[in-house]
Amino acid sequence: MRILLWHVHGSWTTALVQGRHEYLVPVLPDRGPDGRGRAQTWDWPASVIEVTPDEAAGAEVDAVILQRPEELHGLAERWLGGRRPGRDVPAVYVEHNAPQGRINELRHPAADRDDLTVAHVTHFNALLWDTGRTRATVIEHGVVDPGERWTGALPRVAAAVNEPGRRGRVTGTDLLPAFADAAPLDLFGMGAKALADQLGHPALAGHENPPQHRLHDELARRRAYLHPIRWTSLGLSLIEAMHLGMPVVALATTEAPEAIPPGAGIVSNRLDHLTGALRRLVADPDEGRMLGKAAREAALARYGLGRFLDDWDRLLGEVAG
Repeated sequence: MRILLWHVHGSWTTALVQGRHEYLVPVLPDRGPDGRGRAQTWDWPASVIEVTPDEAAGAEVDAVILQRPEELHGLAERWLGGRRPGRDVPAVYVEHNAPQGRINELRHPAADRDDLTVAHVTHFNALLWDTGRTRATVIEHGVVDPGERWTGALPRVAAAVNEPGRRGRVTGTDLLPAFADAAPLDLFGMGAKALADQLGHPALAGHENPPQHRLHDELARRRAYLHPIRWTSLGLSLIEAMHLGMPVVALATTEAPEAIPPGAGIVSNRLDHLTGALRRLVADPDEGRMLGKAAREAALARYGLGRFLDDWDRLLGEVAG
């Protein structure tokens, strides 16, 4: 199949494009949000092909994967040369995010459509979003296995959050100083260095968005992985850290309690429990090794790439067929 999709979420797209299809990715000269093209910090196969607006308009497309309201409401139609997603080209809307707002007003932008399927990436999202009569399903995350790399050589904690300054309480940015009081903390991601400089905490260091392979190596050198997220769907960096064999410490919010089974990490909404766990794991790498092995086993069983690609093949076959 030939599938058109935008490069919106790099880690998720990295998993998807490992499949057996051809993937057309819009590109614009400025490589902005509506045309980022191929990833610069992830390793994508040759089956991912950049297309300009003119090339996309004339391309044969078997299905389009939508990921943002603007793609649903005009952007995809313009790139497809007037062909309408769902009506003229089979379409799936992937919902990556947990909804925000009053619980009675959490109406999905693709609600009440008889020509689309909404694919949620977590069961939490499916529970919270109201999609009306639109067909909805769940395809849980999958990641390319980076291998068991954890060494815990550095008595520090790692976290990966993109744009922590802008996203604030959603990503638990306000909690980082308290975690850094408990254990030296390395924050990775876009805007991480600027935030660390702004906070000025002596035990908090920011590292600006390294390539994925280097990020995995750096995470695996730390004693534990911290998931400080209050309200996002489920960070793929958490699942990647579990694949690396890292012990994980996470807020018990959104999908995290499902993703981290008992014995694979510490999950709590009590800040004192979480900070105590970080202190303990930095001081005791043997406990970290035991938790990390259980975390890797759980991640491979639930978030393996093979299951993820099989689920997507099944859905795309149903939609395009």
